[in-house]
Amino acid sequence: MSQPAFKQRQQDRGKHLKDYWPLLALILTSAVVALAISYSTQVTMLNWMHYFMGIFLSIFALLKLFHPSAFADGFQMYDLLAKKSRVYAYVYPYLELALGLGYLSFFMPQLVYALNILLLGFGAIGVILALRKGLDINCPCMGSILDVPLSTVTLTEDIGMVLMALVMWMMLV
Repeated sequence: MSQPAFKQRQQDRGKHLKDYWPLLALILTSAVVALAISYSTQVTMLNWMHYFMGIFLSIFALLKLFHPSAFADGFQMYDLLAKKSRVYAYVYPYLELALGLGYLSFFMPQLVYALNILLLGFGAIGVILALRKGLDINCPCMGSILDVPLSTVTLTEDIGMVLMALVMWMMLV
C-alpha cells in the first residue's frame, strides 16, 4: 500500500526553486490582489499588509479544508499542540480563516495581531524542532493539494507573518 504524499521521502526535495513554486505563486498572487484592493480604497502600507495577510491566510485555510484529515495527519507530525490534540489539528484551518477574515475586515486589529503572533509563532517552534530532527514531509501548510517540502521556507513564512503582525501593531500604536 502506498503512503500518502506527505509521508513520502523524495530525493533532492527542497533544493530547487520549482519545489516552492506553489508557495511563491500564492504569495505573489496574494500580494498583487492586495495591491489591487488597496488601490481601490487607499494605498497605505497598513492597508496593503492587512489585505495581503487576509488573502494569504484565507487561501491557506481553504487549501487545508479541501482534505481536513490529510492536513491533520501531516500537521500532527510536527505541530506541538496538534501532536497532543487531533481536535486542534482539525480546528486550526478555521482559526487561520478567522484570522484572515479579521485582517480583511479590519475587525479588532490588535486582537487579530496578537492571535496571529501567538498562533504562527507557536507554529514556528514546531517547524524548528521538525527541521532539527530532519523530518522530511510535505508541508501541510498548503493542505494535501500542493506539494511543498517542510523547510526553512515554511519557517520563514511563519516568522514573516509574525513580523508583519508586529509591524502592523507598531503602526497602530
